[in-house]
Amino acid sequence: MVFIPQFTISNHLLTLSEEIAVLRERIQSAAVELSWIPALQKDTRSRNVHASTAIEGNPLTLEQVRAIEEGRTLVAAGERSQREVLNYFAGLRYVEKNADKKRLHHEHVFTLHKILADGVMDQGEAGRYRTIHVRVGNYVPPPPDDVSPLMFELLEWWNKKSTELSPVLSSSILHHRFESIHPFADGNGRTGRALALWELYRRGFDTHHIFSVDEFYWEDRPRYYAALDAVRRDGDNLTGWLEYSAEGLFKTLKQVWLRVQTFQPGPGKKIALRPKQERLLRLLADHGSMSPSDIWSALDISRQGAMDLINPLIEAGMIERTGGKKTGRYGLRKS
Repeated sequence: MVFIPQFTISNHLLTLSEEIAVLRERIQSAAVELSWIPALQKDTRSRNVHASTAIEGNPLTLEQVRAIEEGRTLVAAGERSQREVLNYFAGLRYVEKNADKKRLHHEHVFTLHKILADGVMDQGEAGRYRTIHVRVGNYVPPPPDDVSPLMFELLEWWNKKSTELSPVLSSSILHHRFESIHPFADGNGRTGRALALWELYRRGFDTHHIFSVDEFYWEDRPRYYAALDAVRRDGDNLTGWLEYSAEGLFKTLKQVWLRVQTFQPGPGKKIALRPKQERLLRLLADHGSMSPSDIWSALDISRQGAMDLINPLIEAGMIERTGGKKTGRYGLRKS
């Protein structure tokens, strides 16, 4: 048997792909100045770890995940939650180290899964395909005897035919097919998202490892799971899933472009954006400018809370205030 993904290049998917290409080129051009790349890579790694583990129910915040990466002890956090985070950091390092591999085999998938799931599995063995039947909501994945042959077909497609497609498509197809096979007894979500990221890395789409698509999935988990499940309802047609994933990648690149502004050389202070600061920047990009009251109303925070978000962004040269004391508004800095 040969794995042949079924999909159509819809007008919507084509438009998204074109917009992704333009935005990626803008980001790549900005990356000529390499001095800020390590800081952005560190920030992106933390965001990937936080989002992918949070999708599976890990309660740690982005700030706590950053603290763990820096080696700080979190007394109040559970041991398993911290272990999941440490495992995912290790898994991302493994993916980054092997980003240039031309062919990937079962052993690479085993190793990645063992790193991610070691010590945090509820059933099964880390680094070994499942030997039990499993259920994911209403979906029943293939029986255990079919797992290894199906994974062989997927790896054959990944190593050969996937290169005929844009990495925007191939990473999304890989992600969905892996989750459909559900080859491990536990930890498939984290492993599937890491493999999709691996595809973006090895195809040279995310050359500097500064994209965190998992944040898009995490921000609306019900929609993420619904998009995965919809493929089965559509007779295994991947078109809707590809459109959803492309939308996620496009929004991810828009967020990366905002982050790039905070790390590029300039007179402003460099900061790692907090989630609400990113939301504020997106609001300002959409509205052009906003009054202080508009901001704290939109973000559902106090006036002081709004200023705690705004002031660091002013210092970083990201936004500016215009107008008088009573009529002043905040907007993105023009230059």
